[in-house]
Amino acid sequence: MKRTVMVAGALIGVLATYSLVVRRWHLRWGATDGEVLEALPGDDLIADPDLVSTRAISIDAGADRVWPWLAQLGQGRGGFYSYDVLENVIARCGIHSANRIVPEWQTIEVGDSVRLHPDVALDVVVVDPGRALVLRGGVPITKADAASAKAPFDFTWTFVVHDAAAGGTRLVMRERYDYTHAWVRAMVEPVEAASFVMSQKMLRGIRDRAER
Repeated sequence: MKRTVMVAGALIGVLATYSLVVRRWHLRWGATDGEVLEALPGDDLIADPDLVSTRAISIDAGADRVWPWLAQLGQGRGGFYSYDVLENVIARCGIHSANRIVPEWQTIEVGDSVRLHPDVALDVVVVDPGRALVLRGGVPITKADAASAKAPFDFTWTFVVHDAAAGGTRLVMRERYDYTHAWVRAMVEPVEAASFVMSQKMLRGIRDRAER
């Protein structure tokens, strides 16, 4: 009985630490207080989100060198500049992140699709060339979701390039989730923790390519 209580107490402590420290840190990795609070393009599409992450990175390059990497995002295009091996081995996404700007991938317009996987795509809903890109869609979590073409949440993925006061730019990435059912939280939270791993690598991947 005593051992059970000790184990339960340890688990509660781990969960509390994650909720109060780790979760807050990864949901706003690299972002300033101002960036977390600022309204970004696409925020109005999900007015009352159940989960929001805002992450950011400084890039020693102008917007004209950052935007082309965003314009060619997507499976079958420039990829996502993250851990391709994880995306391909675990999810079979067929991602191959580009290390060069490809002219034929530079045109992106509202109504286009950006694929996360050969069978999963987000809609392009906002494009402000050189400054902002917003993608939206329901991302299936299970095979049943994919087969039924239904998703347990609505989702927006925003990228904004700001001029930095000290020169260069700030690239801000925001994810907003709207759950269709209360139980979806238990599925999305672990997904979002994994998304952090990929997102911070993606931000660093874009930075490194733009600064070359």
